[in-house]
Amino acid sequence: MKKILFYPIIIVLAAISTILIISVIIPPKDIPTYSDDKLREFALNKGLKPVPSSFEQLIKLLDNDSSNSMTLEKIALGEELFFDVNLSKNRKTSCATCHSFDRDLKNNGALVRMLTKESSSVTDCAACHLQDQSGVDRFTFAQGDGGKMHPHLLNTQTILNASLAKHFTWSGEVSSIKEQSKNSFLAHHKMNMTAEELEERLRENPKYAEMFEKVFQDGTSLQNSAKAIEVYAKTLLTRGDYDRFLEGDNSAMTKEAKRGLANFISIGCKGCHNGMSLGGQSIQRFPLRGFAQFFEIEPNIEISPEIKIIERAFPFENSGGYLGKDNEHLFRVPILRNVTKTSPYFHNGAVAKIREAVNIMAKHQIGRNLTPTQIDEIVAFLRTLEGEIVDYKKEQR
Repeated sequence: MKKILFYPIIIVLAAISTILIISVIIPPKDIPTYSDDKLREFALNKGLKPVPSSFEQLIKLLDNDSSNSMTLEKIALGEELFFDVNLSKNRKTSCATCHSFDRDLKNNGALVRMLTKESSSVTDCAACHLQDQSGVDRFTFAQGDGGKMHPHLLNTQTILNASLAKHFTWSGEVSSIKEQSKNSFLAHHKMNMTAEELEERLRENPKYAEMFEKVFQDGTSLQNSAKAIEVYAKTLLTRGDYDRFLEGDNSAMTKEAKRGLANFISIGCKGCHNGMSLGGQSIQRFPLRGFAQFFEIEPNIEISPEIKIIERAFPFENSGGYLGKDNEHLFRVPILRNVTKTSPYFHNGAVAKIREAVNIMAKHQIGRNLTPTQIDEIVAFLRTLEGEIVDYKKEQR
């Protein structure tokens, strides 16, 4: 009787093991080897483009809203508002508190490194990571006014290159930075203000009266503040080795990174992470595939064992219980520029390492079990997406 009882268990375990082993022993699909010129042509033909290097090119690309045109005065106003902690309830939180980078682009974080090194009183993790020029706070969960967290414990998304996107927030339901700026001022877990309180704070600063008068006919308001921040955010683009390669510099990327770019396009990553920003252009389901379910097998007195499938919404613990748009696992595709500087990853910051994030995405979105070498190559490519914020203002100085 004991043999009869354990035969089904052995059969089930063997079947599960076979499924998992097959995914490992089947050789991965060969990725073509490209010359530098062919790889560049391949990437450009797939819609991948470099970020503009000049203010003139920036204007041509992003000054596309007649109701909120880009002017130097409006950009300057937006910058002041973005870094102003007085525009939050506790007067300690600005847009830049969560979307962190060194305001003085010439320093590239050097000032923050110096202050952090010389002052033992600097204890804010975000202060140390300003030098990354990442546009995020590097916390697992975003913290707003008074340390309040999002009800669903969401991770901060970068502001850098966000103006190249079509969708905003993790659900993708916000359609512009202007709209999201208004939401951030009013949300209790962000700036925690009302429109009336914001306008009162703006009137406290004599400089704002002059700046708003130059830019907007109707003066200071929540709506105009959001417009100015949106225009400033359009200047927060980054360029790196990837951009220089696309523009013709073959030495800008290593051989490993070039293989990673070929992998990225060929295995299907580019299907969602597309456009100049490599993301933010669509809302997609995640995860698409379970890839490997978790099983719990319990022997019992019956001939066949009891098999229980352990359901899990994501391939990691879902702190905060967030399930995306309409609770349907629909998420705005994250922007990959500077992604190696914006850990932890996914909507709740559950994954700390970029290699693990790449492996999860390959398995659960594309259904591919990448080799360690392929993962290394893709990560090498992602590092070429690191870049400094373009100082478009230098042309105007």
